[in-house]
Amino acid sequence: MALSITNLKKGTLFQWQGEPFRVVEYNQKVMGRGGSIVNVRIKSLLDGKVLEKTFKGNEQLDTADVTNQTVQYLYNDGSTFYFMNEKSFEQFEVPADLVGDGAGYIKEGDRVELQFFNGRPINVELPKNVPLKVAHAENAVKGDTSTAITKNATLETGLNVKVPAFIKQGDVISVDTATGAYRERVKD
Repeated sequence: MALSITNLKKGTLFQWQGEPFRVVEYNQKVMGRGGSIVNVRIKSLLDGKVLEKTFKGNEQLDTADVTNQTVQYLYNDGSTFYFMNEKSFEQFEVPADLVGDGAGYIKEGDRVELQFFNGRPINVELPKNVPLKVAHAENAVKGDTSTAITKNATLETGLNVKVPAFIKQGDVISVDTATGAYRERVKD
């Protein structure tokens, strides 16, 4: 299906040169009789590269055939992550470099969104926040109350996060998957 360049709003998925992209920023300039020009920042869904691109008034683009499936994370062997669709029991192998830093936010049994392009897994969409258990937390220095005290904590997935001084081993905390920052302690 053809997509007009004026439909390239933020978040729109489209296909350009055989590759799926998501619009990150959109800016349209109307040029009088000459039509319009659209400047966009686009992010590749295959390799994550961000590009600046200018499209002219009458250009047409194809919509990207990107689908999502909710899958359960099973395990990884270091080079490959294994996921399963819980309805069809179909299993998917995803290379570790595609999961990237997201590996620190998922544990066995977690549900995530797996994105597909032309039937091939291309991206793992993590939830905005994930609850993770503190496996090890440093001791806070007593008496240092002049500023908000933070300390290092290692989570159950091996991820290291700065946490407030009151967090201790065994606590479950919420972590922002976009920034890797501590959000709050999760109440039981």
